[in-house]
Amino acid sequence: MPDHKLPELEGRTPLEVADTPNLDAIAKRAEIFGIAKTIPDPLPPGSDVGNLAVLGYDPTKYYTGRSPLEAASIGISLGETDVTVRCNLVTLAERNGRTVMEDYSAGHITDDDAAGIIEDLKKEFDGEEFSLSQGVSYRHLLLWRGGNSGIQTTPPHDISGKEIAPWLPSGDGAEKLLNLMERSRRILKDHPVNAKRRAEGKNTADSIWLWGEGTKPDMPSLQELYGITGSVVSAVDLVKGIGIFAAMEVIEVPGATGYLDTNYAGKVSGAIESLQRVDLAMIHIEATDETGHVGDASLKIQAIEDFDQKVVGPALAGMEQFGEYRVLVLSDHPTPIDLRTHSNEPVPFAILDSANRSVKHDSLVYTEDCAAASGVYVKEGWKLLGTLVARQE
Repeated sequence: MPDHKLPELEGRTPLEVADTPNLDAIAKRAEIFGIAKTIPDPLPPGSDVGNLAVLGYDPTKYYTGRSPLEAASIGISLGETDVTVRCNLVTLAERNGRTVMEDYSAGHITDDDAAGIIEDLKKEFDGEEFSLSQGVSYRHLLLWRGGNSGIQTTPPHDISGKEIAPWLPSGDGAEKLLNLMERSRRILKDHPVNAKRRAEGKNTADSIWLWGEGTKPDMPSLQELYGITGSVVSAVDLVKGIGIFAAMEVIEVPGATGYLDTNYAGKVSGAIESLQRVDLAMIHIEATDETGHVGDASLKIQAIEDFDQKVVGPALAGMEQFGEYRVLVLSDHPTPIDLRTHSNEPVPFAILDSANRSVKHDSLVYTEDCAAASGVYVKEGWKLLGTLVARQE
């Protein structure tokens, strides 16, 4: 959700422009309002690192790569020598003799279209060394038995509109991943699913893009770290996987897409209902990140307003049934419109305690500048979860 000030918004951020009465009400009543660094140096500013921090895990201690977390969500058990690799379905384009990353999500391809493509790729790729598994939309997973986790790869959303050649996998063993990527282009060139998508005027899945390699993490449960139980609601396998390693209940919500058309109401009701059984519920919303990658300020403003009106407001109303509660609003990282990828700047956060019904800061609104001006800076953002769940004597 956090962003940079944009000329097309008259020097404001999407969060400053968006109508967010519920977030602003939290800022006014917050016990703690400020900024937090969720991406420790020198780790990459990814959703994997950021969401580990959101759930109270020190990324410098527990981060082993993105794809192993997604593997847990898909139900893949990893051996000690297994390496997992994130497999995006992407759209490539030829411009002036160069191959560029046209669309890191193949037009936010549907699960049904992706299934037909992954099924045929599996016939070509699966064997003793590699195994391909379907995830959600454009996000899939490659298991590499006895693979090399030291290969250098690049997220495709980092190179939108750029030539792919400088960003292809490199290092010892990279030739095997490059071979799979090149083979996928030949297989998908005339694939029936792509023929259908062309006829519909949609971006096609021209290739796979392999990145986010890693090995199985060794993480304690949320109960072991903080003495609490938890649940997680998300459309994204990465976040579900973190929840599984944290021994949290993963709430499946029909119609959860990870984009603007997601089932917001289902996510909120699933989280609130789970609090009958657990201490902590995490609602993860992806649309603000996706619209940042698209680079469309108006879409990001819509995503922020949807979050405020369809998630924050209903969630606060739903929490009232419990009498006493606390809420933390926190982003895993910024995805600025002008960059179209993640950055590692500190993010705004607010902690609300239901015991405090009075307005503490009438002039505050939930924006990047207001949060920074508070003077509260949490350098180790992963510690915020501990602050949230701390019991008052």
